Amino acid sequence: MAFGAGITWSFGAVTAKSATHSDAYQYLIWRSIGVIVVIELLSRIRGHGFMMLRAYRSGPVMLLGVASLFLASIGFVYALKNTTAANAAFLASITPLVAVVLARVFLGEKLTRVTIGAIGLALVGLSAMVIADVDAGNLAGNLAALASSVGFAIYTVCVRSDPDRDWSPVLPGYAAMMILVCGVVTLSGGKTVLPPGRDIFYALLHGGVFIVVGTMLFNIASRSVPAVAMTIFAQSETVFVPIWVYIVLSEKPKATTVLGGAIILTAVIGKAVLDARPGADHALEPGPGSIA
Repeated sequence: MAFGAGITWSFGAVTAKSATHSDAYQYLIWRSIGVIVVIELLSRIRGHGFMMLRAYRSGPVMLLGVASLFLASIGFVYALKNTTAANAAFLASITPLVAVVLARVFLGEKLTRVTIGAIGLALVGLSAMVIADVDAGNLAGNLAALASSVGFAIYTVCVRSDPDRDWSPVLPGYAAMMILVCGVVTLSGGKTVLPPGRDIFYALLHGGVFIVVGTMLFNIASRSVPAVAMTIFAQSETVFVPIWVYIVLSEKPKATTVLGGAIILTAVIGKAVLDARPGADHALEPGPGSIA
């Protein structure tokens, strides 16, 4: 289920890239509608009430989680629309390393030599990808992908600040925020919120199926799969995004993108594997714990 969650999420890159007659904001409006409809329907079936309202009535940390997931989602879809799928996926995959730094700053969690080495290696891969794309006009998309990784990292820190809390309302909460913000941006730009029906279908499929099903699989897996393993399995999304887009849409990543992405994945997965060793502890400073 953990591995399947990443694969399920990765299909969304194909639908986002296939929706060629809508921009990122138009696409996100309908993707968010798909998320809300399915989540709220499932919540009603289970007798849990209206989930969206809980996202805005559960305190400032929950609101921060909503806002950070909003940043992560809008950044990733904007990146898919304005750079290659491989760039968007690989640059967003540095989330675990960004989360480690934020957890050290805000939660006092341990910063280890392994973590510092992984961050340094990831920066090498990131530089290889971004520098090679500056002249190709993909800088805005690359920056959006990095913003996406920061958003997911902030959300990770929010969840770690209270791991026993029910964070499920965040999904419809950020979707509602997305509809409002993207709706205003779209209308103020003189565009319609009703793109062609084909694009609406792709967006609804992405939100209502790929995001919801992937998240459900991930949540179920997290009950029995250790956190370190989850970190590794979650990278299946990063690996499969460029594969699906290449197979379905013939979008071939550049050699520098593959090289940089391989370096980033090596840093992320290598850190997870090294942290999993029995008794592994390379701390530079004392702290209450280490993040996988």
